[in-house]
Amino acid sequence: MPGATHRLGQTPIEIKPLGVGCWAWGDEEYWRYGHEYGASDVVDAFSASLEAGIDFFDTAEAYAWGKGEQILGALVRKSGARVRLATKYAPLAGRGGAAAVAKGIAGSLRRLGVASIDLYQIHWADRKEAPIGPVMDVLAEAFASGRIGAVGVSNYSATEMREAHAALAKHGIPLASNQVRYSLLYRAAEVDGVLETCRELGISLLAYSPLEQGLLSGKYSAANPPLGKRADTPWFAAENLEAAEPVVAALRDVAARLDCTPAAVALAWLMRQDGVVPIAGARNRQQAVANAAALDLALTQADVDRLDAESRRWRVAQ
Repeated sequence: MPGATHRLGQTPIEIKPLGVGCWAWGDEEYWRYGHEYGASDVVDAFSASLEAGIDFFDTAEAYAWGKGEQILGALVRKSGARVRLATKYAPLAGRGGAAAVAKGIAGSLRRLGVASIDLYQIHWADRKEAPIGPVMDVLAEAFASGRIGAVGVSNYSATEMREAHAALAKHGIPLASNQVRYSLLYRAAEVDGVLETCRELGISLLAYSPLEQGLLSGKYSAANPPLGKRADTPWFAAENLEAAEPVVAALRDVAARLDCTPAAVALAWLMRQDGVVPIAGARNRQQAVANAAALDLALTQADVDRLDAESRRWRVAQ
C-alpha cells in the first residue's frame, strides 16, 4: 500500500501503516546488543526504514533503561528526518504515583533530545501505582503545554482503556492508541474486547511483537532456537515451536509466491486488520528491508483466509 497512511486514533497525526519497534536497540541482556549486532547495525536498520518511507518509531524509557531512547534520539537528530516518536512511561511500584509521570516525561524529552514527544504512552496498567484518572489528568496537562502531541496507553484491557478514554475526554483530548501484543500467533485482542473497543472508540491498536520475537520469520526451530534468554522462554519451547509450524508453513507458501519473506506476509496480514498498525523490531538492515516490504504486498483474499484459518487456534484469550 505505497503512499497509504494511518491516522493515529482521532488525532491529526498521520503515520505509515507500519512502524518500527525499538526494544532491541541498546538492549544487551535480552536481545544481545553488542554481541549478535551492534551500533552500526542499528544505524543501518534506522536508515533502511527511512528509505522505505517508514516514519513511526516506538521506544520506552524501560528499554535498556534509557539507552534505547538515547540511541533513537541521536539517530533522529543526526538524520534530520521528520519522524513521529513514541515512548512509554514505566509505572514501577513505589515510583511516586501520578505526580511522577511529569518527571518521566521530562526524562524522556532529555534522553530523546526533542522538545515534544509525538505519542506518550503508559507502558502498563497499575491502578495502585498509576491510577488511571489522575495519570490522564497529568498527561492532559502535558498535552496542553505541548510537551506531548498525543496520549496513548499500552497493555490496557478494554475496561482500563474505556476509563482512560473517559478521563481524557473531560479535557477534550482523545485517547490515541493502545499498544498490545497481537500477531498471527497471539490473537487475544480479537476476543478479549480490546480490538472491538478500539474500533468503537476510534483508538488505534498498535500491535507489538507482530512477529513474535522472530518466530514468525521462519528462521527458528527446535533444532535452531534463538541465542540468549529468548531461547529460555516458554514461547521458544520445542512444543510451542511445533504448534506454530502450520502457521509458519502457510507464511512460507504465501511468501514464496509473492517473492518476499514470511515476516513481510505476517505483517501484511496484520495491516489488513482495520485500525491496526504493527510495530516490528529490526536489528539490522536486512530485517528492516524485509519488514518494510509489507508496505507493498497485496495479499489476496485467499491468502488472508488461509492465514486466518491456520492461526484460528491462537484466537483465544491467552
